[in-house]
Amino acid sequence: MTNTPTTLAVAAPGEGPYALAAGPDGALWTTLVHAGALARITTSGEVTRYDTGAAGCGPSVITQGPDGALWFTRSRDHRIGRVTVSGEFRSYDLPTPGSAPFGIAAGPDGALWYTALQADRIGRVTTSGEVTEYPLPVRDALASFITPGPDGALWFTLNRANAVGRITTDGRITLHPLPTPDAGPVGITAGPDGALWCVEIGAGRIARITTGGEVTEYPLPDPGCRPHAITAGPDGRCWFTEWGTNRVGAIGPDGRIEEHDLPASGAEPHGLAFGPDGALYVALESGRIARLPLRS
Repeated sequence: MTNTPTTLAVAAPGEGPYALAAGPDGALWTTLVHAGALARITTSGEVTRYDTGAAGCGPSVITQGPDGALWFTRSRDHRIGRVTVSGEFRSYDLPTPGSAPFGIAAGPDGALWYTALQADRIGRVTTSGEVTEYPLPVRDALASFITPGPDGALWFTLNRANAVGRITTDGRITLHPLPTPDAGPVGITAGPDGALWCVEIGAGRIARITTGGEVTEYPLPDPGCRPHAITAGPDGRCWFTEWGTNRVGAIGPDGRIEEHDLPASGAEPHGLAFGPDGALYVALESGRIARLPLRS
């Protein structure tokens, strides 16, 4: 159960935000995808904005790096960005032109791993900026989100290839097809039960994938809700956004689903993350961040 959600303005309605990550500084960081900027939000509601200096770079997904900085994908100018908690930026070129990096996560090997939407590749970038890319065994796959798994590998979604992939830290790739045609997997996270959980935006389902590749799907109450991002919560469940219905939902290891309306209509919820205060924070493309305190 949750208490009543509240919202906080962090940007103009046309600027984002899009994704969220908890930072090493005890704050939340969000990408303002349409403004080429990031915003830092404290749990008391203080907002600080940082411009990348490249208004059209399209900052997309953001994650905490192993070096005490935040790392993010710049999907429109095809670079990987880094920002310190004091707002100092660096960025790194990628070897494949027009790759459109999107998902990013810290791997168990001390590097950052990213997906390349338009290049059918998974990439690895060290904290010093050295980049290696690994081609996927399928074409036009639209590799989307990526997350570290409980098995020492990275797991990612292939939106158009209707599959979930696994890549080892030495670049070996395995694909696991989803049983529902045109499921359109997007967000993915490692669950508290030792499995991977992903959302199926095309099918309106949540899928659970074991590290051996066994898939179980759970239909959501509204098949047109368009689930987008998902993250593991401190309550033993996985929480996800429903972009098409202005809600967030939670699913337990047994597949039981609970949904919560967001307070602003037409908010377009996308990314989400848990803050150091134990509350769930949700990025609303209407320019606000929603906060949902979890009941103990």
